[in-house]
Amino acid sequence: MEFNTLIENAKDTAKVTIPGGWTQGRATFGGLAAALLYQPMEAALEAATQGAIAETPLRSMTISFVAPAAAGELDTRSRVLRAGRSAVQIEAHASQGDQIVTAALASFGKPRQSTIAVSPDAAPQFRAPDECEALPYIEGLVPEFTQHFDYRLAAGAFPFSGSSEPHLGGWIRFRESAGPVTTAHLLALIDAWPPAVLSMLKDLAAASSLTWTLEMMPTAHRVKAERSADSGDWWQYLAEVEQAEDGYGAIRARLWDADGRLMALSRQTVTVFG
Repeated sequence: MEFNTLIENAKDTAKVTIPGGWTQGRATFGGLAAALLYQPMEAALEAATQGAIAETPLRSMTISFVAPAAAGELDTRSRVLRAGRSAVQIEAHASQGDQIVTAALASFGKPRQSTIAVSPDAAPQFRAPDECEALPYIEGLVPEFTQHFDYRLAAGAFPFSGSSEPHLGGWIRFRESAGPVTTAHLLALIDAWPPAVLSMLKDLAAASSLTWTLEMMPTAHRVKAERSADSGDWWQYLAEVEQAEDGYGAIRARLWDADGRLMALSRQTVTVFG
């Protein structure tokens, strides 16, 4: 099932069904789990702001992957913690049976006047996508969900290559998705690459996200409002392992559009089983 269909189905119901083909190991792809959990949050935001969700965009979201979310029925719930004049705080969780599998806290905020303006770092100077090596989908060897994305390696090395470089990045796009990009698309795109620590391993081993914090940039809100970017466009991604020890890694990542405009910042704590 295509990503757009899954997200659309999650808008109007608290129960969604995750089909096969979207797993990574025994769990559902974290970017999809976060996107599905974001949908009831946006519905709660619409009620809290009386429909003014475009004026109160997502600023940050922290996700905790409590337990593996398997393919099948997922029950989502959201609750507004506080709706102030400029900011709204919403929590949500997804459960299967009696087990909470994913929990999230999101902050939405209206823009305000400020004398502070700091420009982000420039996007990396990657080679064009057609000049970069593709990360192939090999059934049974790479995570199932990667069949839905097109990857082009431009920085770092392939997973399990024993690289000494603590970074990984390149170009990414949805294979099937088309239409104006949404917050849900950006959540999936920035989480779809393998954890950068895997490139430093010499042997096959598992790694999974424990917690994940994402910050959306004002440029992303403008792009969505203008409907000037398509979810099937190429996007630039770069992740850096800032520290790794004791089976845990701290990874910082960024996502830009094809024009080099910063869309989102990401920070993850990743567990490494090797």
